[in-house]
Amino acid sequence: MSNTTFKPTLGLADATMIVAGSMIGSGIFIVSADIVRNVGSAGWLIAVWLITGFMTLTAALSYGELSAMFPKAGGQYVYLKESYNPLVGFLYGWSFFSVIQTGTIAAVGVAFSKFAAYLLPVLSEDNKLIKIATGTNGCGGTTYFSISAAQLVSIVLITFLTYTNTKGVKGGKWIQNIFTSTKLLSLFGLILAGFIAFKPEVWQHNWANTWVATKASLVDNCNPSLGFNVTPIAGAALMGGIAAAMVGSVFSSDAWNNVTFIAGEIKNPQRNIGLSLFLGTLIVTIIYVSINLVYISVLPLDVLAHVEKDRVAVAASNVIFGNIGTVVIAMMIMVSTFGCNNGLILAGARVYHTMSNDGLFFKKAGTLNKNSVPQWALWAQCIVAALLCLSGKYGDLLDMISFVVVIFYVLTIAGIFILRNKRPDAERPYKAFGYPVLPALYILMGITFCGLLIAYKPEFTWPGLIITLLGIPLYYLAVAKNKEKA
Repeated sequence: MSNTTFKPTLGLADATMIVAGSMIGSGIFIVSADIVRNVGSAGWLIAVWLITGFMTLTAALSYGELSAMFPKAGGQYVYLKESYNPLVGFLYGWSFFSVIQTGTIAAVGVAFSKFAAYLLPVLSEDNKLIKIATGTNGCGGTTYFSISAAQLVSIVLITFLTYTNTKGVKGGKWIQNIFTSTKLLSLFGLILAGFIAFKPEVWQHNWANTWVATKASLVDNCNPSLGFNVTPIAGAALMGGIAAAMVGSVFSSDAWNNVTFIAGEIKNPQRNIGLSLFLGTLIVTIIYVSINLVYISVLPLDVLAHVEKDRVAVAASNVIFGNIGTVVIAMMIMVSTFGCNNGLILAGARVYHTMSNDGLFFKKAGTLNKNSVPQWALWAQCIVAALLCLSGKYGDLLDMISFVVVIFYVLTIAGIFILRNKRPDAERPYKAFGYPVLPALYILMGITFCGLLIAYKPEFTWPGLIITLLGIPLYYLAVAKNKEKA
């Protein structure tokens, strides 16, 4: 027996927890090291997080208008389809299924396993269960296809959370609320402890050259032990460095829009989605900036930039809490990634459900089980995420797709202008805050970010764009198939 409609069971607090919980995963504990390597100063480190936070808040405030106009499951896919045409909506949905959502689920799942290895070393990514030589790399070494214990644990985690979410949205809601609340309280605790452990000499040293930007690059890519060259950057090179640094902060701040995918399960969606987007992104932005202030209050910048495997939070926690800091931060990140993945898994399948109802995805994804959730779509998402875990390439895919993610955000927010022109008399229970200035400013900043990535980090742009464009022939195949059925 199956149901045909979603049940609105989530309130404002639940929706806000989904926004915050989906955003806070593993990135905030890691990516600041790469940001410092790209911009080199405390001032620019905080500026990168503030720019990203401003863009995220601006986008969230703009999305409120779209979510109020289209209060149904599917979120960004629906907004793009309604603003432009079904092809643009499909290209987003295809990218979402092939790497954006599934790749994020895989990356967060493996992050859970990596930090669980602090408590149980057997779960380490260094514990290779399968190792097969595949060729040689550019440095004369051997390349391998391998499967680690961490990858398998991540698959078990993803499978468990998928199974839990097939039992109904209420179970997923309670997991989300409990783990996100624990995560937020833990992060506030870390921030408070960090400021108590404040080291004036470290803080003064880090802020001595507030706006002197530098870029660190390996002396020899084949021999990382030789260390880094540090060179001053300014002008266009600085802009490129900021864009490269923002790849990490944008990834850490992404998934805030996941709540729009489950609009059909939210009470009073016209009000609660927009409000939850604002509250959730504001809370997370404050936390992210505060955490980075903690980092630079206890760790010298040169240490922060080159900590082992970029585990900035581990290094800071060791200073704050002593030797037990590793266990404290490992448990915090496990809670964080567990709750984050639950939110991602819960929300993602609703997009495929909506695409299926439009005839643009597998038919079975459009059905709901007896618990009023898209069970088939959940398991399809689980399989792709598991394959990305096994590929070991999920991190590369996320870097590649970051460019495309921002492009789709720009297109979606531009859709507000298009819909104001196309449907001037449409009901708008909520209108974009600061329109037209703030939405236009986001579009300008997003285009600038993507343009700088094209110029300075092409490896982050063209592969992601190619993955997206592969959706064009798939779209026309789906349309042709639908015509044959008709």
